[in-house]
Amino acid sequence: MTAKIPSILTLINELIAIPSMSCLTPAYDQSNQVIIELLANWCQDLGFNVEILPVPNYPGKFNLLATLGSGTGGLVLSGHTDTVPYDINRWQTDPFQVTEMDNRLYGLGTADMKSFFALALTAAAQFTGKELQHPLILLATANEESDMAGARALLQLGRPQARCAVIGEPTQLRPVRMHKGIFNEAIRVHGQSAHSSNPQAGQSALEGMYQVIGELLQWRQELQANYHDSLFDVPVPTLNLGHIQGGDSPNRICADCELHLDLRLLPGMSLKELRALLHQRVQQVLTGSQLQVEFVPLFEGIEAMETPPHTEMVQVAEHLTQCSAQAVAFGTEAPYLKALGMDTIILGPGNIAQAHQPNEFIALNQLQPMINILTQLIKHFCLAT
Repeated sequence: MTAKIPSILTLINELIAIPSMSCLTPAYDQSNQVIIELLANWCQDLGFNVEILPVPNYPGKFNLLATLGSGTGGLVLSGHTDTVPYDINRWQTDPFQVTEMDNRLYGLGTADMKSFFALALTAAAQFTGKELQHPLILLATANEESDMAGARALLQLGRPQARCAVIGEPTQLRPVRMHKGIFNEAIRVHGQSAHSSNPQAGQSALEGMYQVIGELLQWRQELQANYHDSLFDVPVPTLNLGHIQGGDSPNRICADCELHLDLRLLPGMSLKELRALLHQRVQQVLTGSQLQVEFVPLFEGIEAMETPPHTEMVQVAEHLTQCSAQAVAFGTEAPYLKALGMDTIILGPGNIAQAHQPNEFIALNQLQPMINILTQLIKHFCLAT
């Protein structure tokens, strides 16, 4: 017997209508409480045991753990409730109202990744009243798009516990078992300002940063020579210098200069070790310069993720999708679920190319196939003895 919940399109419409942006810039950051409570109500209607968990030190931010059945093992269906900010001037439709056009659903979060919750709930509704051998857990998190605070809080709690997990990020219905890690760092070089007519009276932070950039580019060459994985479209670690700012006038020696970088690492590379090596190399290149250097994490980062190809989770997903498991460059909450002991894959409808873009959409023809995949995963991991 299937429990009664709204139609798929109604579920998606109601999710998209709720603003739930997360951002490191406070002016754009929003609570996700309303969307968490909406999901909790739907889960309760399906007979789930529902827990709304505040994220410590993040007022207005919550995770949802909803469990159908009991016991050990089982399956987690996981997604994040937040979206990135948007520029209304670049949208051709209302970001908070689903617009159906050209066999697509347009709206902020349609692909990344609110629609997944509607599909997961629709699949789960088929199992209400059935005696599950292992629990089905719906997980909804906060702040994935900013600092992973929701996932980090769950890791501290040691929950959820299950055998396997699926994160419904947009993968065009293809399973992903590997992704790169990432961290963002600011490097601040501090010198001494002076009149440009007397260079010896100052210490140029900008010229010091020039030396730092040269060292970083050399380090990038070394990393890419030493690490390679052909499963990735970009098979090497990447280091991007994304922002630089320093000085205020051409006739003044620059006292302060700041550089922001993004480093994406392959599985097998340690985020902690790479950050320490970054600090060491920058400090070495400035030795004897009388310049001071400061490091500020812009994003503490997430480790690279790899679920081995022989695991049952990967093999079942490959069988259901008729696709070999892939590797992607974007990061997810998978490392946190892996750290909790779950074999984890990323598998969802939509295209990552639509994520973080104006006029974000999801194709209608991917909705029912994803429900079918989730239904079979629940049967395999929750019904089978």
